[in-house]
Amino acid sequence: MVNKRAQMMANKRKKYARKKAWKDLSPAAKFGTISAAVVQLSLLVAAQTDITRRPADQIRGSKAMWRVATLINFVGPGSYFTFGVKRHPAVK
Repeated sequence: MVNKRAQMMANKRKKYARKKAWKDLSPAAKFGTISAAVVQLSLLVAAQTDITRRPADQIRGSKAMWRVATLINFVGPGSYFTFGVKRHPAVK
Protein backbone atom coordinates (compact mmCIF):
# COMPACT_ATOMS: atom_id res chain seq x y z
CA MET A 1 0.00 0.00 0.00
CA VAL A 2 2.80 2.41 0.90
CA ASN A 3 4.70 1.62 -2.30
CA LYS A 4 1.58 2.15 -4.39
CA ARG A 5 0.98 5.55 -2.79
CA ALA A 6 4.63 6.56 -3.25
CA GLN A 7 4.49 5.48 -6.89
CA MET A 8 1.30 7.50 -7.49
CA MET A 9 2.90 10.58 -5.93
CA ALA A 10 6.03 10.12 -8.04
CA ASN A 11 3.94 9.87 -11.21
CA LYS A 12 2.01 13.00 -10.25
CA ARG A 13 5.26 14.93 -9.69
CA LYS A 14 6.59 13.83 -13.07
CA LYS A 15 3.38 14.94 -14.74
CA TYR A 16 3.56 18.44 -13.25
CA ALA A 17 7.35 18.79 -13.51
CA ARG A 18 7.33 18.52 -17.30
CA LYS A 19 7.67 21.92 -18.89
CA LYS A 20 5.99 22.60 -22.20
CA ALA A 21 8.12 23.37 -25.19
CA TRP A 22 7.32 26.48 -27.22
CA LYS A 23 5.94 24.34 -30.04
CA ASP A 24 3.51 22.67 -27.59
CA LEU A 25 1.85 25.96 -26.60
CA SER A 26 -1.42 27.08 -28.16
CA PRO A 27 -1.40 30.24 -30.30
CA ALA A 28 -3.21 32.10 -27.49
CA ALA A 29 -0.58 31.03 -24.96
CA LYS A 30 2.21 32.11 -27.31
CA PHE A 31 0.52 35.50 -27.83
CA GLY A 32 0.08 35.94 -24.08
CA THR A 33 3.71 35.06 -23.39
CA ILE A 34 5.00 37.48 -26.03
CA SER A 35 2.65 40.24 -24.83
CA ALA A 36 3.78 39.83 -21.22
CA ALA A 37 7.42 39.94 -22.32
CA VAL A 38 6.86 43.13 -24.31
CA VAL A 39 5.12 44.82 -21.36
CA GLN A 40 7.87 43.71 -18.97
CA LEU A 41 10.67 44.96 -21.21
CA SER A 42 8.86 48.26 -21.83
CA LEU A 43 8.47 48.86 -18.09
CA LEU A 44 12.11 47.96 -17.51
CA VAL A 45 13.38 50.32 -20.21
CA ALA A 46 11.09 53.14 -19.03
CA ALA A 47 12.24 52.76 -15.41
CA GLN A 48 15.94 52.52 -16.29
CA THR A 49 15.67 55.55 -18.58
CA ASP A 50 13.86 57.55 -15.91
CA ILE A 51 16.50 56.64 -13.31
CA THR A 52 19.23 57.80 -15.69
CA ARG A 53 17.59 61.12 -16.53
CA ARG A 54 16.09 62.05 -13.15
CA PRO A 55 18.33 63.90 -10.66
CA ALA A 56 19.20 61.90 -7.54
CA ASP A 57 17.45 64.38 -5.25
CA GLN A 58 14.13 63.52 -6.93
CA ILE A 59 14.46 59.80 -6.17
CA ARG A 60 13.79 58.18 -2.79
CA GLY A 61 16.81 56.02 -1.99
CA SER A 62 19.85 55.46 -4.14
CA LYS A 63 19.81 55.15 -7.90
CA ALA A 64 21.83 51.94 -7.69
CA MET A 65 19.27 50.32 -5.40
CA TRP A 66 16.42 51.25 -7.74
CA ARG A 67 18.36 49.98 -10.77
CA VAL A 68 18.64 46.56 -9.14
CA ALA A 69 15.03 46.65 -7.91
CA THR A 70 13.67 47.34 -11.39
CA LEU A 71 15.11 44.03 -12.59
CA ILE A 72 12.36 42.20 -10.66
CA ASN A 73 9.60 41.34 -13.14
CA PHE A 74 6.71 43.82 -13.17
CA VAL A 75 7.03 44.50 -9.43
CA GLY A 76 10.33 46.39 -9.64
CA PRO A 77 9.40 49.04 -12.22
CA GLY A 78 5.96 49.43 -10.68
CA SER A 79 7.50 49.94 -7.25
CA TYR A 80 9.96 52.47 -8.62
CA PHE A 81 7.28 54.59 -10.27
CA THR A 82 4.99 54.26 -7.22
CA PHE A 83 7.43 54.66 -4.32
CA GLY A 84 10.81 55.67 -5.75
CA VAL A 85 9.94 58.90 -7.53
CA LYS A 86 9.33 61.93 -5.33
CA ARG A 87 6.18 63.74 -6.36
CA HIS A 88 6.05 67.50 -6.08
CA PRO A 89 2.69 69.12 -5.29
CA ALA A 90 1.05 70.89 -8.19
CA VAL A 91 1.69 74.63 -8.31
CA LYS A 92 -1.44 76.80 -8.48
